[in-house]
Amino acid sequence: MDDVATELGWTSYRTGTFDSWRGAVHTAKDDYVAEEVPVVLVYNTIPHVVMLTTPLNLEDFALGFSITEEIIAAPSELQSVRVVQRSKGVEVRMSIPEHRFEKLHGKGKNMTGRTGCGLCGASTLEQAIRHPRPVGQGVSLNAALLSRGFAEMVEKQSLNKLTGAVHAAAWLHPERGIVAVREDVGRHNALDKLIGSLAKAGSDFENGWLLVTSRASYEMVQKAASVGITVLVAISAPTALAIQLAEECGLTLVGFARNENHVIYTHPHRLQHYQESAA
Repeated sequence: MDDVATELGWTSYRTGTFDSWRGAVHTAKDDYVAEEVPVVLVYNTIPHVVMLTTPLNLEDFALGFSITEEIIAAPSELQSVRVVQRSKGVEVRMSIPEHRFEKLHGKGKNMTGRTGCGLCGASTLEQAIRHPRPVGQGVSLNAALLSRGFAEMVEKQSLNKLTGAVHAAAWLHPERGIVAVREDVGRHNALDKLIGSLAKAGSDFENGWLLVTSRASYEMVQKAASVGITVLVAISAPTALAIQLAEECGLTLVGFARNENHVIYTHPHRLQHYQESAA
């Protein structure tokens, strides 16, 4: 789990001894607790938003947030990024092209966001509910691969194994299985971290599926579709607005994906099932 924030002295978890009760049986239990710290995203020396975030993979988070919030249009427009330790949190200092910064400066962003807040910084209805462009064709996968992907993702959630308190977003490649996992106390943060890592690696967002260990809120659909992801699979339920946005932009939205079970809410043609294969 080592990265820049860890090198600066921040860790993604802390340890402690706590009172544990199982019925009438009391023990002192050593346990791991997930960290969440204020992270200030600073563009061209101007603070933009404060997010409560797990201090892990913050450079990926900065890039992913910048892309999914349409602050920049491509990874190359993030000209520099530096993670700086503060006494009560972390600053992520970024440089972006001046024309991007001028548009950002006029958006009237608020300065605080709760943990993974989907409306972080939005001050108007137009900013809050962005309707993404239509996504591409994408790839079709079968339900068996989807089930194996979720099982593999759980095994790769190293921080959640320790704490039981963080979400994950994972990328399922049709030939290579789970190729990337990012974790955070906030589901939106985990997704931004994953998108940032994939963008940095030059990944094709149409050639794979997004898996998340949370509900599928409209913000998750919004962020996924903003980079051209065509399939979002959630372990829990979607919201009505998430279904509406997914239907509009052509994204396949799947919920309640547990073991071999799932519900397809929009554009089912990308998910092949056993009876279809046998027909």
